[in-house]
Amino acid sequence: MPGTYSQILLHIVFSTKGRAALIKPAVRPRLHDYIGGVVRAEKGTLYAVGGTPDHVHLLLRWRTDGTVAELMRIVKARSSRWVHETFADQAAFAWQEGYAVFAVSKSAESKVKGYIESQLEHHKTRDSKAELVALLRAHGVEYDARYLFD
Repeated sequence: MPGTYSQILLHIVFSTKGRAALIKPAVRPRLHDYIGGVVRAEKGTLYAVGGTPDHVHLLLRWRTDGTVAELMRIVKARSSRWVHETFADQAAFAWQEGYAVFAVSKSAESKVKGYIESQLEHHKTRDSKAELVALLRAHGVEYDARYLFD
């Protein structure tokens, strides 16, 4: 086969340092747009972004020649620097180390997209820690609870 063909859809979740409520309502839409620009600059396609004051969810299509670890390093570094340069009152802003990433089938894309886009509503009844544990369990990801949250 002369070409490479793929449909790698990923649901990625990452949090602010200490899960602090650092993503203020005035910052959130601009930060989400900026993160989308970073994903596109790295040759990914962002389908959905959402989150709350302490975490972000992404649904994206990723390329076969790049690692998720490198994408996340770039997304976090560039977006953190952008927040510091753009919002003078956000000196404490930082991302925690690590992230959660889940494969998404094409048939589940619209469901995951809706879930991500309704994060603010969803988190009226469930905190972000319980959400992460539920996602890890639903996807069969093994984890040590002692190291799950910083």
